[in-house]
Amino acid sequence: MPKKKKVKKAPKVKKVKKTKSQIKAKSSLKPNEKKTSLTGTDEKPEIKKIKKQPTEKKIYNLKDFVVYPKHGVGKITAIEKAKIGEIDIQFYKILVEKEKLTLTVPINQQSKLRPISSINQINKCISILKTKPKIKRTMWSRRAQEYDQKINSGKIYELAEVVKDLNKNTDIIADQSYSERQLFEKAYERLKSEFEAVLKINPEEVKKKMDKALGRTNLAENAE
Repeated sequence: MPKKKKVKKAPKVKKVKKTKSQIKAKSSLKPNEKKTSLTGTDEKPEIKKIKKQPTEKKIYNLKDFVVYPKHGVGKITAIEKAKIGEIDIQFYKILVEKEKLTLTVPINQQSKLRPISSINQINKCISILKTKPKIKRTMWSRRAQEYDQKINSGKIYELAEVVKDLNKNTDIIADQSYSERQLFEKAYERLKSEFEAVLKINPEEVKKKMDKALGRTNLAENAE
């Protein structure tokens, strides 16, 4: 019988163990870093798109009255466009006549504005002015801060409350501190300007209406 030929087995491939430094280097790679393949070529980095400034539909129109909390009532005098970098921006030009100030408010920030009040809201403000002022026992510095926050909140009822609480029914300077008088006049003028825009009557008529609600009519008569 012929002898069987022995079949040679394929040599075993030894696995190359990775060194500790190689394992550490791999684990230290951040998710966004480029990885190098075994062939030595770099993978393409991920390209992120630059987001453009969001645009919004115009809520207000030319010649509309609006309220900017920190400055009061203003009138939209223009709606313009400007290019900053590669982005087109639309914005309102708002004239605050009482402060002789023109504001530029981008349309995507129009949430900072509010429309002027309704007739019903004005009537509620007159009712607030007729109520008795709240007398607080806290320190004046703390109360002054609270009043200032209410004035700059842009909320008409809070503005009416400040006018009512700081109303002294007197023009005698000794009966009111300088800072009290300043805050009262600031709140009074802010409220008056909104009354004028809503009621569409002249400033003198608005003043009479407010002073009557505050019980200041005697002061006006004595002044005359």
